[in-house]
Amino acid sequence: MLTGRLNITRTYGTGLVRPECVLSHQSGLLFCSDWQGAGGVAIVDADDSVRRVQFADSPIELRPNGIALEPGGSFLVAHLGAETGGIFRLFPDGSSEALCTHIDGVPLPPANFVIRDGADRIWFTVSTRKVPRADDYRPDANTGFIAVIENGAARIVADGLGYTNELAFSADGAFAYVNETFARRVTRFAVGADATLSDPQTMAQLGPGDFPDGLVLDQTGGLWITSIVSNRVIRVAPEGVERMLEESDPDHLATVEDAFQNHRMARPHLDGSPARTLRNISSLAFGGPDMRTAFLGCLLGDRIIATDTPVRGLPPIHYGDDIGPLLSALDRT
Repeated sequence: MLTGRLNITRTYGTGLVRPECVLSHQSGLLFCSDWQGAGGVAIVDADDSVRRVQFADSPIELRPNGIALEPGGSFLVAHLGAETGGIFRLFPDGSSEALCTHIDGVPLPPANFVIRDGADRIWFTVSTRKVPRADDYRPDANTGFIAVIENGAARIVADGLGYTNELAFSADGAFAYVNETFARRVTRFAVGADATLSDPQTMAQLGPGDFPDGLVLDQTGGLWITSIVSNRVIRVAPEGVERMLEESDPDHLATVEDAFQNHRMARPHLDGSPARTLRNISSLAFGGPDMRTAFLGCLLGDRIIATDTPVRGLPPIHYGDDIGPLLSALDRT
């Protein structure tokens, strides 16, 4: 049963495959990570049509998790492999290049999320160094990190995190916020001019059943968090914490919570959600003419879900970028 302050207004697209990360653009197009075929990005239009830009030349099978849109319409992709990861650039014609496959001299673990900032630096998160990563679905998870790519070189800027997930920046770029999924908290860092992170502070500590995944800000500074398993959209603001939307099953939550607390949580606990509409909410992107529409991606879903919101979202850095080359490539297909 759907509860909360928000109402689902419509859905977009069909046949999407693991739309974990959703992006919006002023053109009205929506973009999401997609695991169909060779993997890549699914592009959803207002008429529900779906087109795809897939990796055409990669020597390895790439599994996009987080994605970021660049000027011109290329995409940054965080590769979530079974044992290794990387940050790749996917061009509109399907060609690609590797931006980071090693860090500190060792292969990069599976990468979770990637984002650009206002200085055109590329930031990404790695949830865990454990293999398989499900071995770190634990309350004591602490091997995740945040890294930045600047001038072609990657370096770790925050380490020892509790399963690092999505990353977001304040409007002025002074702060970075990150979800630590299995530590069940949102942490804020001060961002230095040299792309260092310092002064970590816990902005929200979530409770039983909640595992923060997606993260964006609204124009009032509120944090919008999507929680897998509990299927909740949570807003954290100075006036308090509010569950904006949810579709939870108490018995399922109790089973998962027991497994989590007793270090038995595994992939089936994530993939076994009984929800029918919100199929494991993993991402939220604000968009629409007035930035009052929230587009939701779901790990187990095959479409993007839309809901109207009471506050305006903070426009993502790519929202007004010229993506003409991508549009031209799509027109030719």
